[in-house]
Amino acid sequence: MKKILLSFSALLLFLFAGAQEQPVKWYGSVSHLEGNIYELCLTAKIDGDWHFYDFGPYTLGPNPTEVTFNLNGNAEAVGKPYFKTPVHKAYDFIFEMEIGTCGDGTVIAQKVEVKNTSASTVTASIEWQACQESGSCLSPDDIEVTFNLPAAKAVAVAPENPENNDSVEEDAVAENEVIAEQPADTASGKSLWPLILSAILWGFAMLLTPCVFPMVPMTVSFFLKKNTPDDKSAKSKGKFFATAFGLFIVALYTIPIAVIILITWFSGGPAVTADIFNWLATHWLPNILFFIIFMVFAASFFGAFEIVMPASLVNKSDQKSDKGGLGGVFFLALTLVLVSFSCTGPIVGTVLIQSTQGGVWAPIITMFAFSVAFALPFTILAFAPSLLSKLPKSGGWLNSVKVVLGFIEVALGFKFLSVADQTYYWGILDREVYLAIWIVVFAMLGFYLLGKLRFKFDSPLEYISVLRLTLAIAVFSFVVYMIPGMWGAPLKALSGYLPPMNTQDFNLNRTDTQGSTLYVGGGTLESVYGFTPKYSNIIKQPEGFNALFDYDEAIEYAKSVGKPVFLDFTGAGCVNCREMEARVFSDERVHSILKNDFVILQLYGDDKTVLPEEEWQTNDQGKVLKSIGKINTYRMNTMYGVNAQPFYVLLDPVTGKTIATRAYDLDVEGFVAFLKKAL
Repeated sequence: MKKILLSFSALLLFLFAGAQEQPVKWYGSVSHLEGNIYELCLTAKIDGDWHFYDFGPYTLGPNPTEVTFNLNGNAEAVGKPYFKTPVHKAYDFIFEMEIGTCGDGTVIAQKVEVKNTSASTVTASIEWQACQESGSCLSPDDIEVTFNLPAAKAVAVAPENPENNDSVEEDAVAENEVIAEQPADTASGKSLWPLILSAILWGFAMLLTPCVFPMVPMTVSFFLKKNTPDDKSAKSKGKFFATAFGLFIVALYTIPIAVIILITWFSGGPAVTADIFNWLATHWLPNILFFIIFMVFAASFFGAFEIVMPASLVNKSDQKSDKGGLGGVFFLALTLVLVSFSCTGPIVGTVLIQSTQGGVWAPIITMFAFSVAFALPFTILAFAPSLLSKLPKSGGWLNSVKVVLGFIEVALGFKFLSVADQTYYWGILDREVYLAIWIVVFAMLGFYLLGKLRFKFDSPLEYISVLRLTLAIAVFSFVVYMIPGMWGAPLKALSGYLPPMNTQDFNLNRTDTQGSTLYVGGGTLESVYGFTPKYSNIIKQPEGFNALFDYDEAIEYAKSVGKPVFLDFTGAGCVNCREMEARVFSDERVHSILKNDFVILQLYGDDKTVLPEEEWQTNDQGKVLKSIGKINTYRMNTMYGVNAQPFYVLLDPVTGKTIATRAYDLDVEGFVAFLKKAL
């Protein structure tokens, strides 16, 4: 059992290390050398005192950096990849060998000779491990960077007397910088820390629920038997058991999720795991299922019925906890997890779904954060059982907490229904309908806190405490904030949770005719573009803009009007996309530049519309892609090496080459500067 405990500890430390944001970011650029010879450069930008290693190889040493340039027949490698900047060589006493380390500004280069007679793209796959001087290291990471190469050109031979070589034609220097953010979990540009903080707060809040709080005396009673004040040996063992108790709780929440995710990742690669997350986050079946589950749990919280784990399962676990040693501690932790399921279950589901758009590691890390916060109070009580006397006694306040959670469950449940509604264009939950439901739900919560509503198991409320009054004021303030949204107020603080503005039927701020067949300013899309855009009968125009939804169509149109393309990889169920639209695209400067100076191309990664057979595509693994969303996601993965939305690309109107890319970032000034790169 001790070996199992150590294994759990090692895994949890590994998962915790994954919460550290990747400090190494890579920037790609192309430089012309001579004739058709170009130099592809990968520049490392490193935060803090981190470093990575050179190519090695190192037998029984650190993980060396590996770079593979995938030229796809568009170019031919000239030599091997090399470090363009100095590598610091020094003897390492831990590994007992000389090791090369690389710091901020390190450049890895590869010379290539362009062969393709038209502009093309190539990629570089780089794998590295970031470490600190203290010896702590992150797990190895990898990324794919895209380079844009010009067409190969004939180079005139210099005359025998080269006194006048004006006739020698040389290619102009072609430079293109592509920024590729890391790690994969934050490829959207959004930090995991807000998700982690949310998970921690939910974990602490669970202690106050009626399913969990009654487990406190049971925990204290168990560990009082282990702590004998006069026996130092027993006291030391009691602390060891208390630590194990906390680790077991964390492991029981985290390891099952980690195992499921890692099995899919190792069996099919990150693309398969990303597909599973995409299905879980956007398909109607899991979203409707989660909506129903949340409504059922909410009804249970309101007192309609009680949801509990099977009594036989809980009783068996409880009986085994009476055994001594680590086995008894493990089954006590298992009993706690099983008994608390009816309160923690829906919250765990919320935490996981919120994090699915973050990538492979995000759900594991957020669940780890939730379980640590959930386990911490019990671990502290296991260390010091005497603290029980300082905790409040069980009472009616526990049921009040449960009812408040019920109202929150109703509000969160409609978010899942909204995702399905937006992805499949059902038109059930337009923005004002969704807002009306939230306004009513939170208004009822406010009245409940004031004692105007009473549920089945509530105790009589003789007076309003200061805490309840404070919460009621906060809830009613939130309701008042939402009300203007019924008439088109942007409600930027809630932009990630609300349906997009273009679903709002009544909007006092809208002065232009807008819709799936009408364009901003009135008239039809055909009168703007000279043709009826593909998929415009399926996908609604973004609020305040005209957009195209087919890549080839947008490139051709951009060439004809001489404007750069603003490529927006987005999704109907993408929370970050809605935030960008509400907080960044709505800015007057951003809106003006996008509307007047760009051809806007939106590619939806979660659109389920099945295309005619002649438009199907086949990916590298031979899988036939039939829907708009699958084809758009495949384009984003192959061209830019990213999976997360939103992702923005500026394209040259003539060549279609990438000018710059940008991920999720609410910095308006930075976004304006990004757009101006194409102007």
